Amino acid sequence: MAYRIRGIDPSPFFPLYGLPDAELKQRGIRRVIAGDDTGYPERIELRNARRGESLLLLNFTHQPAPGPYHASHAVFVREGAMAAAELIDEVPEVMAQRMISLRAFDGEHLIDHATLTDGRQLDEAIRRMLRVANVAYIQAHYAAYGCFAAQIDRT
Repeated sequence: MAYRIRGIDPSPFFPLYGLPDAELKQRGIRRVIAGDDTGYPERIELRNARRGESLLLLNFTHQPAPGPYHASHAVFVREGAMAAAELIDEVPEVMAQRMISLRAFDGEHLIDHATLTDGRQLDEAIRRMLRVANVAYIQAHYAAYGCFAAQIDRT
């Protein structure tokens, strides 16, 4: 079962790039400078931010469908990121390095089933979940903090 993992659309964040910290704070957003190369999983480019890169820590609605699973959570976006990553049948390194919670949603945006997996086994887990006919899409979350990682769709 072929799949696509996509980073989030950067365009809503363009107006935030370069704003003063005080203005970001008024909007509930924090600018964070990555202190290392592994602790800041970026959601647009689907990679670990590199030491010294500027990130925006903000709330993102990752499950916009109305209903019981409508949800948002904090995510990091790299300030200046212009294009979302799109990987076909490939797990980005940033996800392969972490424990991942996968939630398979049906066409009514209800969770059909879920699993927790080591990122090194993510490809297999995604393919197994997509074998279920009524699964419309999967959302991946970083298990430790519960933050949205990426959307996964059939290709």
